[in-house]
Amino acid sequence: MSPSISDDPLVLYGQTFHSRLLLGTARYPSPDVLAAAVARARPAMLTASLRRQTAAQAPGATDDHGFWALLRRLGVPVLPNTAGCHGVQEVIATAQMARELFDTPWIKLELIGDDYTLQPDTLNLVEAASYLIRDGFQVLPYCTEDLVLCQRLVDVGCQAVMPWAAPIGTGRGPVNPYALQLLRERLDVPLLVDAGLGLPSHACQVMEWGYDGVLLNTAVALAQDPVAMAGAFADAVQAGRAAHRAGAMAAQNAAQPSTPVLGTPFWHHEAQ
Repeated sequence: MSPSISDDPLVLYGQTFHSRLLLGTARYPSPDVLAAAVARARPAMLTASLRRQTAAQAPGATDDHGFWALLRRLGVPVLPNTAGCHGVQEVIATAQMARELFDTPWIKLELIGDDYTLQPDTLNLVEAASYLIRDGFQVLPYCTEDLVLCQRLVDVGCQAVMPWAAPIGTGRGPVNPYALQLLRERLDVPLLVDAGLGLPSHACQVMEWGYDGVLLNTAVALAQDPVAMAGAFADAVQAGRAAHRAGAMAAQNAAQPSTPVLGTPFWHHEAQ
């Protein structure tokens, strides 16, 4: 019998989550589609940008039709992010406002260094993460697959790291498998692939490599049927994790018979 999710939970900063899938909340065709996709995928957390909030949509507001009200009704923990920030001070200010509005120390750290690729600012990301950690945040940094960068993020206190598979929104899947697998071999913290996955098979693949989870948005939100795609990704993540725990066979260079020939009747060999 395969292990259940409760037997193998995702643990981040000492907190246990029932799912290894995190889901973004942007670019869905409608709030109803978003709600249905969340219900189908049952993600561990939902990412949300502070920049989508208004005073009327803040957690304490009475407006039941705003974006925050929708997240509250979904009943899934919210992971605020610092999307759109280009400087360390902008990240810090955004994170502190998000903590007040969402009433959570969790933050997805995004510090963009290039507007075309939306590549993280690898030169200043560690500084931003270090400050937020000291300020009491539980930081999940969005970063590239660079081993040294990821190790520095761990060194300053990040208890999990989220490297990309490919630039945000491209759906290309893992473009640097060697680097991603090396990260998994070298770092002893939870690793979640964030950005660039386009197909459930991409998610299954990184989970088979031993990644602890994935964060998705565009691949689900822009699918022809976002609800069905959310379910497909949820199933793929679970399948990939189960395959990793089961232990894959070693690849072989030559064909290996799957049916033993021991005991084959003598006349069969004579007929050859």
